[in-house]
Amino acid sequence: MVPLTIGRWRGYAVLLLVPVLAASGCGAPDAPTGAGPTAATSPTVVTTDGPSASPDLADQSTASASPRKDLPHVFPVRAKKVSYHPTHSAYPGTDIFADCGEPVVAVTDGTVGEVSRRDRYDKRGPQGPYNGGLSVSVIGDDGVRYYGSHLTEVAEGIDAGVRVRAGQRLGTVGRTGNANNVCHLHFGISPPCPGEDGWWIRRGVVWPAPYLDSWRKGGNRKPAAEVAAWHRKHGCPGKPPAR
Repeated sequence: MVPLTIGRWRGYAVLLLVPVLAASGCGAPDAPTGAGPTAATSPTVVTTDGPSASPDLADQSTASASPRKDLPHVFPVRAKKVSYHPTHSAYPGTDIFADCGEPVVAVTDGTVGEVSRRDRYDKRGPQGPYNGGLSVSVIGDDGVRYYGSHLTEVAEGIDAGVRVRAGQRLGTVGRTGNANNVCHLHFGISPPCPGEDGWWIRRGVVWPAPYLDSWRKGGNRKPAAEVAAWHRKHGCPGKPPAR
């Protein structure tokens, strides 16, 4: 269990928040299984004010044929007072609790993938496509996609196709989308599926906590092998059924 030391809250407060966020899904329905393996030769790169599945989005590609293996990895939130839980609600992901306004940074060197600068979430509307509010993903040079959502703002110049380095500021911790008015960063790790991948993959498919534990201590544990294994087994699953 990760020590809970967030801001002015005590550890028990964070534990009480976990079921609250789980109730909202912080990302909607369970991730589906099915769909045979699909090779990811190049990631989708889009800039949008909504989900990547929207028909009015630009669809660009950035080559990633030879993933780099010797890359630095850093913790995605630059704050002294930060906490996270090793589990999530209905799918692999991690909610990283920190004060609103704390910097969110690129985990590793890579290219900006999807960017959402507009909060279109409505609890009365469909759950899933807009849950993240303001968000940014980075397609790492290791072939892994790193996604952060619920941001207060996206940093100037962070647009689809822009190159970033490990530790570069992407935005700030916030509570947009279905964050339940709690300042935190939803963090997900997934493969950069080509074409129309969507929120159900981008939100996370492998558990981030073991990697966060390493990065927070200055280590460099790498998720590329686990993500590649997941992708070989599941491919790029289609959109889950509406609920």
